[in-house]
Amino acid sequence: MTILKKIPGPLLIFLGAVCLSFGGPIVKSFEGANLWQILFWRQFFFSIIVALYLLLVYRKNFFKSFYVSGLPGFIAGLFLSIGFAAYVFAMYKTTVANTNFIITTETIFLAALGYFFLKEKITLVTLISIILGMCGVLLILGSSLSIQSSDQFLGNIVAFIMPISFAILVIIVRKYPNVDMVPAQFTAGVFAAFIGFLIADKISISLHDIILASLAGFFQIGFGFILITLGSQTTPAAVVGVLMLTESVFGPLWAWLFINEIPPFGVLIGGGIIIFSILLQTFLNKNQ
Repeated sequence: MTILKKIPGPLLIFLGAVCLSFGGPIVKSFEGANLWQILFWRQFFFSIIVALYLLLVYRKNFFKSFYVSGLPGFIAGLFLSIGFAAYVFAMYKTTVANTNFIITTETIFLAALGYFFLKEKITLVTLISIILGMCGVLLILGSSLSIQSSDQFLGNIVAFIMPISFAILVIIVRKYPNVDMVPAQFTAGVFAAFIGFLIADKISISLHDIILASLAGFFQIGFGFILITLGSQTTPAAVVGVLMLTESVFGPLWAWLFINEIPPFGVLIGGGIIIFSILLQTFLNKNQ
């Protein structure tokens, strides 16, 4: 943890977003598991990696870390667990591109909540970056959304739960920067796994799907959310939102390369605009 704290917050968030971007191809690659089985096993392995991280950091004070995170940590974990469930549901029902680019609306929620609850000013550069990023999102949605089934439409609607839950998590992290919110990740993992366990008819799945679930739990969301949580402690909420747009760029790219889900040309143009907004934020807004 000492090593991670020496890494700049924005870089931690960027690396975490890259990890999260592999979620779509992983969920789409399950061969037989239904979405609730995927949710259970994904969050089961996620809980393990977070628990190992906490044991490594806190050792004999493992249980005390949950007490120290207190009510804010519990609330953050609860909202994030709902977001985890919504993410798997959306990825299962609609396309990787649609889910990833709907998630980028977290930029708007973060900037707004950061302004009202944390009194964080939105600089001109950040505002321009947000506007450019969201223009890219709108272009992508306009290119990728066509006449869809009721399941796909429902998946698009449910996808909006994830950016809201993530924005709440980051705001709580920023509100209590001296409190380690990684224990909240464990709480979220356990709650989400419990949701999957209750709804799934059975939790037994193939070895192929177990391996994919472990990859998702350990690497994709395990490392991803630990890095983002630590990075958010020292990074303004609006900046977090812009950097998290990285996930929406790489997610459809991995889907294209690994599962042959080819996005329309407009998606590529929109992704380019989003990348430009991230570069603008990173290199011109050094005073934040």
